[in-house]
Amino acid sequence: MTWRLRRAEPGDAPALALVAGATFFETYHALIGVGDILAHVAERCTAETFARWIADPEAWVSYAAAEATDSPIGFAVLTAPDFAVELGPDDIELRRIYTLATAHGQGVGPALLAAARDEARARGKRRMLLGTHPENTRAQRFYEREGFKLVGRRRFQVGERVFDDPVYALTL
Repeated sequence: MTWRLRRAEPGDAPALALVAGATFFETYHALIGVGDILAHVAERCTAETFARWIADPEAWVSYAAAEATDSPIGFAVLTAPDFAVELGPDDIELRRIYTLATAHGQGVGPALLAAARDEARARGKRRMLLGTHPENTRAQRFYEREGFKLVGRRRFQVGERVFDDPVYALTL
């Protein structure tokens, strides 16, 4: 599959919400019950959420698409950080970076991360933070290969479940 990466536009919000829900389910269906996944997706993976991020000048949303159809296969989102670790004015959060399983191994994830890094640097940020599920070892290995270091933990609620997520940081 050939793909391309671009900045998300307002009309992309519904498609990004669809990919967010699908990738969340793909990634966590064996770790989190379907009721909690559905609650999380209904609350946090909505077109309205993506529309807010796309419209927010302090946020940045990328869109990785299958070239033939412009259908999304992944995305990344940068926002102001929301963590219970010591934060500085030059910090930014990689709030989401998701790719559909069909795009794994095709360079989409590294390209999304590189674009997010470039955007963060262009904004004068010096550190990128992110959190991930404690059992998402695939993601943790990816972040560690990319130079992220464990800097703390956060409590993260998915439906009725609360997880003790590792928080990673990358010096930019």
